[in-house]
Formats: sequence, C-alpha cells, structure tokens
Amino acid sequence: MAGVSGCVKYSMFIFNFLFWLCGIAILAVAIWIRVSKDGQEILSSEGFSTNAYIAVDILIAVGATIMILGFLGCCGAIKESRCMLLLFFIALSLILLLQVAAGILGAALISESENFLNETLYQNVELLSGTDSTAKAFQKALTEFQKQFKCCGLVNGPSDWGDNFQSQSESCECSDTSDSSCILYEGNYVYKEIFGMIFSMVLFCQIGSK
Repeated sequence: MAGVSGCVKYSMFIFNFLFWLCGIAILAVAIWIRVSKDGQEILSSEGFSTNAYIAVDILIAVGATIMILGFLGCCGAIKESRCMLLLFFIALSLILLLQVAAGILGAALISESENFLNETLYQNVELLSGTDSTAKAFQKALTEFQKQFKCCGLVNGPSDWGDNFQSQSESCECSDTSDSSCILYEGNYVYKEIFGMIFSMVLFCQIGSK
C-alpha cells in the first residue's frame, strides 16, 4: 500500500492501541469480579441485586468487543492490511447501526410511556371530583404534590377538582399573586400549571438518563 500517509497510519495505530489497552483493562476487571472470591463477595453483599451480575457480564462483552476492535485497528494500520481495516470499518458500522436502533427504540418507549401516562391521568381526573374513600385518599396525596410542585389539577387545571375545588384550593394557592404562573379561579389565585405536565417531564428525564 504505497503512498499511505505515515501520520494517518501511526495516529490510527496509537489511537487503537490505547483503545485495545482500555478493552483489556475492562475485560480483566470484569472477569476478576465475576470469577474471583473477593469479587463474588462484593456482588453478594447487601446493596447489590442480581442485576449486578448482568452488569458484570455486559462489561465482559464490552471489554472483549473493544479489545477486538482495537486489535483490528492496530494491526490493520501497522501492517497496512486491507482485510483487517475492512473488518474494523464493518464492526464500527454495525455498532453505529445498533446505537441508532437503540435511539429509535428509546424514543418509541418514551412515546408509549407518555401515552400510558396520559391515559392514567385522564382516568384519575374523575377521582378529584369524587367523594368516596378511594377518591379522598387520592385527593389527599395529590394535595401534597400540589403544594410541593406548585401546580393545580391533573389535566385541565383547577377545574379538574369540580365541586371539591373550594375544599382543596389551599394546596393550589399562589403565595405571590403577581407571579405569572398564577390565575384567578373561583375567587382564588391558584397555579395554572398542571401536575400532569410536571410529572410527564420528570418521567421523560428519568427515561432519558437510563
């Protein structure tokens, strides 16, 4: 492969050599945790569930993959092997496709979660205007959330409370009536933001960090 740039060749070699070392380190630590006596004691200790074993197995797979990719990149660059470089390229392409697929799946799960959340919220709106024991228990729990998150109602705002609004309005009241997030409803200044908006955003953020 005459005419190959030495800068590109050795830069790729150094990068993939470091990549290969990282893979070895991850694989070695994961295998040690998985098979050694000390590692088993760590995984079996309190605070660790069976998911810890799954995480270690995933680390072994990741370490092995990184090591193999680093090896292909190193040898392909230093030996100027088209076969190894092609395998390196294909492997990286497959990883990229998997990442794209994971992103699409994650977006779909978020959409499904939001739809489930909306259905649940609409079903629970009826509890806010109810008078039975189940409704009262739900109302008590929601008033605590309203005080903490400065919101009112589930879907449509304070009107969700129906005839129960006046008895539960204290949890919705604005401390500062000049606040732009306050509205006047049935003679009371209450927060216009609804609990469903806050809850769906919290759910969205939690799904995005996993």
